[in-house]
Amino acid sequence: MSAMAVHSLWTTAAEPIDKIPSPTIEYAQLAPALIVVGAAVVGVLVEALVPRRARYYTQVFLTVVALAAAFAAVVALAAGGYGTTKAHIAAMGAIAVDGPALFLQGTILLASLVAVFTFAERRLDPAAHGNRIDSFAAQAASVPGSDGEKAAVKAGFTTTEVFPLVLFAITGMLIFPAANDLLMLFIALEVFSLPLYLLCALARRKRLLSQEAAVKYFLLGAFSSAFLLFGIALMYGYAGSVSYARIADVVDGSVRTIDPALADTMGNDALLLIGGAMILMGLLFKVGAVPFHMWTPDVYQGAPTPVTGFMAAATKVAAFGALLRLLYVVLPGLRWDWRPVMWAIAIVTMLGGAIVAITQTDIKRLLAYSSIAHAGFILAGVIAATPAGISSVLFYLAAYSFVTIGAFAVVTLVRDAGGEATHLSKWAGLGRRSPLVAAVFAVFLLAFAGIPLTSGFTGKFAVFSAAAQGGAGALVVVGVISSAIAAFFYIRVIVLMFFSEPKEGGPTVAVPSPLTMTTIGVGVAVTLVLGVAPQYFLDLASQAGVFVR
Repeated sequence: MSAMAVHSLWTTAAEPIDKIPSPTIEYAQLAPALIVVGAAVVGVLVEALVPRRARYYTQVFLTVVALAAAFAAVVALAAGGYGTTKAHIAAMGAIAVDGPALFLQGTILLASLVAVFTFAERRLDPAAHGNRIDSFAAQAASVPGSDGEKAAVKAGFTTTEVFPLVLFAITGMLIFPAANDLLMLFIALEVFSLPLYLLCALARRKRLLSQEAAVKYFLLGAFSSAFLLFGIALMYGYAGSVSYARIADVVDGSVRTIDPALADTMGNDALLLIGGAMILMGLLFKVGAVPFHMWTPDVYQGAPTPVTGFMAAATKVAAFGALLRLLYVVLPGLRWDWRPVMWAIAIVTMLGGAIVAITQTDIKRLLAYSSIAHAGFILAGVIAATPAGISSVLFYLAAYSFVTIGAFAVVTLVRDAGGEATHLSKWAGLGRRSPLVAAVFAVFLLAFAGIPLTSGFTGKFAVFSAAAQGGAGALVVVGVISSAIAAFFYIRVIVLMFFSEPKEGGPTVAVPSPLTMTTIGVGVAVTLVLGVAPQYFLDLASQAGVFVR
């Protein structure tokens, strides 16, 4: 009998089974992310194979070319109609190629390209031992203050690994807003978070503060990733799939076929609500919304300033893109459930960021709280739940990212003997010492405050008008009040720079190389162009405002 049973197993196993289908990947449409990740891998090889003298130039060249090529690929896809008529789901349902994805990817790539110039800056500090030095630790593995570190500085070592790390982070950020299933979302989150944790710990000056920032960011980031992952598990239990479209169908109740293995849990609303809330928590952490904002001021203050500028701009763009896709594609059927919660979060984020910023004495912490307040303003556009809401958020993100990178680039210029002078008292009278730098910083502060003829005003106007049309008029009132509170501390810094006496032995303004000048120049240009003549870019954002389902 046993022999018979074994024999029957053999015969069933030997029958031909259908071939395993091979995956179809549209490489051309995924080109932007593939170019960047390819360059990141080449950058790692450069670290291993290229002699130390040539590494810095090789890495900078490779990074700039890769980002420019990836941006060209985004423009080519948009010109080919993939943002509008040909928008579709690529890579077997994993990644969406549509208007919002391409617009956000273009924004991330341009902002990163501008930010990378500040990474490459080597003229701000005086040369040490005949070597030009940048903002990053000479040897990241050496203990701060140890003999090993002194020897590394003396030998003129530089941490050129920051360039491949930044490219890996950008790869994750490009995929994050375009992810079309929850697993892809999680993988992209990890791909861009892990390099950022490392980059935060690499400051040349104040290394202990920098390492503390990185540890805080890592621990809190791990927490938020765990929440996101748990939410994904619950969402899978609810819908029987991690695909956005399938989850949306189950939420709407349009799916009738139920997997028998999931019959007990599928369609259980408790799983949906708790899972959705946990995924939202993971995304709101990355956005820096109150009450998930506690990491922001510490990390912004401790991280090397070029990294802070890059993080503040690019991470926000990627995270808001993912948040929009989640709320508009996956959970539109839950709008009555998520809107009240997001209302509350937007209100406390706007007011919390603006009020706490008044008490800050460090310029980087002040900009951190200002970025929290801005997250609240952008959430007002997210809550609108209309096509105008999507396009206003896209425009605001593009405008905000360049102002932020420009502002942090200016912060790198004001220095004293201990490196960057970030305490506000040191900025007193800066307008008399170097009127140009103070004037440029004043332009960025006015844009943050949302003063007319700057990009900040256009962005806020677009977001608030979309929110008002979407029936969130009360939110607009809160937004205007918190904008007024925020304007107070921006104007206070301007008054401090121009109308107070410079102190003896105060900080000097370093003369940067053309790299940082380009970053600041692009920041000012974008701020003024988007403020004075924004119509073309508003139209571009409204064309790009339709998600593919």
